Amino acid sequence: MTQLLEKAIAEIHNLPDDAQDAIANLILDEMADAQQWDSAFARSQDELAKLAEKVRNDIKAGRVRNMEIDEL
Repeated sequence: MTQLLEKAIAEIHNLPDDAQDAIANLILDEMADAQQWDSAFARSQDELAKLAEKVRNDIKAGRVRNMEIDEL
């Protein structure tokens, strides 16, 4: 465990139980969200590769042009 995490846990330890539970829920929710994102990203690699290839082909074929910010 890192020193920063140890410090945070020590501070949390001094809080009332309901505040500790609220912080614990935030941490667990964040970890679950991160894991879902990692999983979704891992599953999307084939599709992302196909999209990247399409963009490269569109650029080569001249179907893509550079735009200035005021043209968007």
